[in-house]
Amino acid sequence: MRDNPTAVEIGLNAAIVSMTDTVPRLLVTHEAAGEPEGLPYGPFDPTLHRTMEMSLRDTVERQTGLSLGYIEQLYTFGDRGRQRIPGEKGPHLVSVGYLALTRIDRLSTCEGTTTGARWRDWYEFLPWEDWRHGRPAVIDAVILPALKRWAGDMAGRHSRLRLAFGGEDFPFDDERALERYELLYEAALVEEAVYDGRSPSTDLSVPLGIAMRFDHRRIAATALSRLRAKIKYRPVIFELMPPNFTLTALQSAVEAISGRHLHKQNFRRLVEGAELVEPTGGATAATGGRPAALFRFRRQIVDERPAPGLKLGGR
Repeated sequence: MRDNPTAVEIGLNAAIVSMTDTVPRLLVTHEAAGEPEGLPYGPFDPTLHRTMEMSLRDTVERQTGLSLGYIEQLYTFGDRGRQRIPGEKGPHLVSVGYLALTRIDRLSTCEGTTTGARWRDWYEFLPWEDWRHGRPAVIDAVILPALKRWAGDMAGRHSRLRLAFGGEDFPFDDERALERYELLYEAALVEEAVYDGRSPSTDLSVPLGIAMRFDHRRIAATALSRLRAKIKYRPVIFELMPPNFTLTALQSAVEAISGRHLHKQNFRRLVEGAELVEPTGGATAATGGRPAALFRFRRQIVDERPAPGLKLGGR
């Protein structure tokens, strides 16, 4: 038994998601020159806040001026070495990750604060996840050749590769975003593996997305997996929508989060069958063509059905 057990501190990280037009946005902070961007973070002090969620909301509002809407706990991240502190000197930081959804009226909201907060396209960090315009070229040109070299003749690695990225006899599962990132990290194909000392370099001519501070990109991938699963059985997509919206805008938001293109008529039948929306009686000409009907979220569905969501089919 150790005489001097390692002290542990609890921190809170938030993957805060919003939408502008058809772009899914992730809020990041940049606190020091030369350091990668990261997710909003703050320590949990139970003497100041009764719950972790209250502490996170207060931290985010103080750092960015942003009030959070929907929020849920994701996972606890506590691996040794996640802080990249040589020898693990000082307290070991365990971080509780959260997914938060909010609406923003304009891209500049909460930007320019002391923490350098800014909104970035979610897929700048995870470019292999965006299939809205077809299979990303980076998968076949860069990722799969590198992963196959890493897998070598190890059957277990090839099996994980097939599960993560799909294959001729196995579909690409949009909910496996975390597994894909962790596979790339283990194979030392993302820059975080270099920062953590797993490899002297990624051995790639083009970086695979933008690296983040510590293990924050892993937290972001966890949030993407959770949100993609969540929209299929809970109406959380409406947390990102204005009170009144067109069906085209709703489809764009669902496509942005799921990372896939959806057939217009199939999507509308899906929405109608799920009874998630109702017409407002109004219309908008902001689309530039014929006036488009406006809809709103039908809140009664939460009481009528145990799992009201958009049951998106396979890719």
